Amino acid sequence: MKTPLLIAAIFFTGLTFAQEKKSDTLQTKKIEEVVIKKQVFKKQSDRFVYDVAASPVTKGNNTFDMLKQTPLLSTTDDKTLKIAGKNNALIYINGRKTNMDAESLTQFLKNTPAENIQKIEVITVPGSEFQVESSDGIINIVLKKKMSDGTSGNMRMSNSQNKYNASSASFSVNYRKDKLGISANLSGGENIQAQSYILRNGNDLVKNESVGDIDDPNKNLGGYLNFDYQLNDKSNLALSWNSWANKSYGSTVELLNTLNIYKPDGSLDKTDLTRSSNLENARNYNNSVNLNYELKTDSLGSKLNLNAAYLIYKRFQNSDNKTIVENPAGVFTQLRQNVLQDIPQIINNFSSTVDYIQKFKHDFTVSVGGNFNATKTDNDTKNFFNYYDANGNLKSIDPDLNHFIYDEQIYGAYITFEKKFSDKFSGKVGTRYEITRSLGTSEIPDQPMQEFERNYNNLLPYLSLNYAINDKNNISYAFSSRMRRPSFWELNPVKNILTEDNYTQNNPFVKASSTYNQELTYMFKNSYFLILNHSYFKDIITQVPLQRDIERDGKTYRQLAYIRTNFGDKQEMSVMLGMQKTFFNQYLTTNFNIGVQHNINKGTLNTDPTSGQVFDTYINNRESSSIVIQTNNTLRLDKKKTWFLGVNYFYVDKQQIELGMLKNLMSLDLSIKKNWNDWTFALNMNDVLNTNIVEIEDSQANGTYNYIRNNQYRRGGTFSITYNFGNQKVKKVRDIEGASDAIKSRTR
Repeated sequence: MKTPLLIAAIFFTGLTFAQEKKSDTLQTKKIEEVVIKKQVFKKQSDRFVYDVAASPVTKGNNTFDMLKQTPLLSTTDDKTLKIAGKNNALIYINGRKTNMDAESLTQFLKNTPAENIQKIEVITVPGSEFQVESSDGIINIVLKKKMSDGTSGNMRMSNSQNKYNASSASFSVNYRKDKLGISANLSGGENIQAQSYILRNGNDLVKNESVGDIDDPNKNLGGYLNFDYQLNDKSNLALSWNSWANKSYGSTVELLNTLNIYKPDGSLDKTDLTRSSNLENARNYNNSVNLNYELKTDSLGSKLNLNAAYLIYKRFQNSDNKTIVENPAGVFTQLRQNVLQDIPQIINNFSSTVDYIQKFKHDFTVSVGGNFNATKTDNDTKNFFNYYDANGNLKSIDPDLNHFIYDEQIYGAYITFEKKFSDKFSGKVGTRYEITRSLGTSEIPDQPMQEFERNYNNLLPYLSLNYAINDKNNISYAFSSRMRRPSFWELNPVKNILTEDNYTQNNPFVKASSTYNQELTYMFKNSYFLILNHSYFKDIITQVPLQRDIERDGKTYRQLAYIRTNFGDKQEMSVMLGMQKTFFNQYLTTNFNIGVQHNINKGTLNTDPTSGQVFDTYINNRESSSIVIQTNNTLRLDKKKTWFLGVNYFYVDKQQIELGMLKNLMSLDLSIKKNWNDWTFALNMNDVLNTNIVEIEDSQANGTYNYIRNNQYRRGGTFSITYNFGNQKVKKVRDIEGASDAIKSRTR
């Protein structure tokens, strides 16, 4: 089910070091090919560089596996990647943002052999030429240059067992003939995303508890098709098409709700039992097309890059949310409330980018560019609340209709100067200027039209300095300012119902938040590193749990609403010490990070900005310090490099986030892999100890409390078979940065 508590927000706002889709485009700087002969991991200018070609764990791995082995990178769900200290990781290939949705990108990475990679670059503080949001970081995958004509590809099949069984398959192919290159991918799968919840909230007089399961079946099918044609020695023309479809029919929520009402002396007065039985059918489609033109203007690497893109996203969701009480015989069959919801969303976007890089002699580069995005979202939401009397007879129908249309235009421009002053000292300075004009209109029957206007201009400076003290010591500093615009689904003023008295509420009044990042890095012998990081978030966008007492049929109930809004400011400070080394004649490769993070939260809320309803005041003026440990280890089991054992572990200490105190998380993952000619067989066991379970607890000074326990059944195993075929020296088709990537990331 997509709508209950958005627990994913925990990982995007709270776990700075933790591991567990989205986001932006506009990249112009050509990332120069640097082949490192001996230094597997090093700090270079504004990024960390992991020389995959020199690593002993490359053979037989896919690209996703190599990313998990890269220092500072990690994952908790074997789908999404995180950079330590960053909210989100954006994937670039050969210096360009991948024009793929999250599911397609994961399949692509898992089906690209690691032998094709030259190096992986981790850009923790992206420059002005990157259109990224908040404290996002970038993972840039630099592929080896292969010049032969021919056809190559691979096929992959996998089967997973967690609470339920899941399967997936993919087929990828590259074709190169003279000036024409074609690449294509088709992937699909079926799975049931299972979750279990324990939810408690209330005060000394009224206490709610909801316990049960959510099962969300999914069928996915998608892929991409890219054409790249070399017009002449200096110019290329490319056309890319990406598509992804998801069908989730029969998604269910089954929760048993217990309401206990107490007397002032603390003794139990009344108990009310209900059952929430929700059924949801949803499907979504995502199609985008991008036209790219690239012109090389001189022999130094200067070039012009033009992109134009169109994106259409459609999501259709229907849900039937029932609150059932016991009949006189004590069986849950009698309706108390039935809410029928129709929640569609249609997004149309046109985007364009212009980027120019001018390289001069003496290692001086100037990058300039601009972008334009025009987006329209259409959300025609229909809710029908059916209420029943004590005998189960329908007594009233309350329609709640809202046709919300949101138009947004974004204009952006940037300039960046980069200079290598000597072999020891280099610097980069730039700025980005963005203009956002947006208007939302809300049509509700028998009410005046509501308008929500958001216009703002932002100047976003950037600075980085890098100094190589000697061949063993390197120090660097970076500063950047960014903003985060709300996703389109966050703006749609829709209420998603979990139980009769528990729901989430989106908010058209949400405004963009600002982020200021600073990072100081010291590296020793290209194997040991120390990173000091400070991030300040202003008007942070998050969910806030609000509670209040409501009267219904002569009884007092406790209502809990998760309100999406801007919620004060937040600071994150961290210190991380890390190591990337090989031991025992390259039989053991290990990455180890240990750090301390300090969070400072300052936010207060007591009113739903959408409805104006007043709740008990929720205050989160709290600080926390936590320890984070992460280690990834690969052990080669034979001389021929055909058997490998993987042991990965992470631990995140308890820490204060917006929803309360997040208890500690940890996971032990094991893997075994066998390479046999062009075949790779792998078995991965995730969360072996069954400890990667989310628990959040919060108590307020006014006596209210809130508790969440969410088990997403991460413990399980996956067996996969990969087969590579054809000419493995085929030159890969250029990966084109799509102009609409920034918008696609803000869809649901």
